[in-house]
Amino acid sequence: MTAIDTLIPSVKPARKGREAALARIRKAAITEFALHGLKGASTQDIAERAGMTKAQLHYYILGKEELYEELLQSVLDAWADLAPFDERAGDPRTALTTYIRAKLEYSFAHPELSRIFTREVLSGGPYLQKYWQQASESAHRKVAIIERWIALGLMRPLDARMLLMHIWTITQHYADYAPQIAVMFGGVGSPSLSHEHIVEQVTRFILLGCGLDVQR
Repeated sequence: MTAIDTLIPSVKPARKGREAALARIRKAAITEFALHGLKGASTQDIAERAGMTKAQLHYYILGKEELYEELLQSVLDAWADLAPFDERAGDPRTALTTYIRAKLEYSFAHPELSRIFTREVLSGGPYLQKYWQQASESAHRKVAIIERWIALGLMRPLDARMLLMHIWTITQHYADYAPQIAVMFGGVGSPSLSHEHIVEQVTRFILLGCGLDVQR
């Protein structure tokens, strides 16, 4: 056995240890940024929530800005990959139904990430500047598909760009305003707050607004 052979078994545990530490840091950062925003969150608080010292945290990351930008990018990447709302998109009813469900399910699964993104936009979006082109290009492609459906008479005439923004707003609302919604519906356990009920109601509302059949 060579010297390098004796090192190989230690590589995987070391890598797994690093991945586990980064996962703890990311989870802690998501919570801190969702609660306090970039300015209000500190590396000390992130480190404590991750169960490590500040010095240990900085062994893995340069600073909180690095974490923050990575999380914003992950949200944009996830939204871009949610559903085949592109040249593969079929009829408007199927495509919109699939897209709305995917957007809502992402918000249900990652409410804190949704709030981080919304908080950044409300602060003027300084950390989104380099991502806007990517986001705009993705939106332009979706708008073009909606406009094609309208031109073909597959859905009623409307402002395609506003439709897209309405979908984004509604599907994020249930994550961004969860405390208010819980109060309005009488508590978290309310049947009206079941994920499936929300998906069904939001989908129905948007499809009817587009002049599409909701009974299939």
